[in-house]
Amino acid sequence: MTIEAIIFYLLVLDSVSCNLIVLFGPEWYGRHFRTISRWFPPAEGWALYYLILVLWVGSLLYRMGALW
Repeated sequence: MTIEAIIFYLLVLDSVSCNLIVLFGPEWYGRHFRTISRWFPPAEGWALYYLILVLWVGSLLYRMGALW
């Protein structure tokens, strides 16, 4: 497994967890991460955009043959 694949899988995990927090737990996020939630409020548009960009980079890595 290459370093690109490891970084990609970490980014996929991060973007999916970001989308789950935005969709299902904005109150929990605000309660447990007060300081961070003031600077980075949960926003659905940015979280979805982040997921799309990560999946696009993953498709490029897949075409290069770096993921498998």
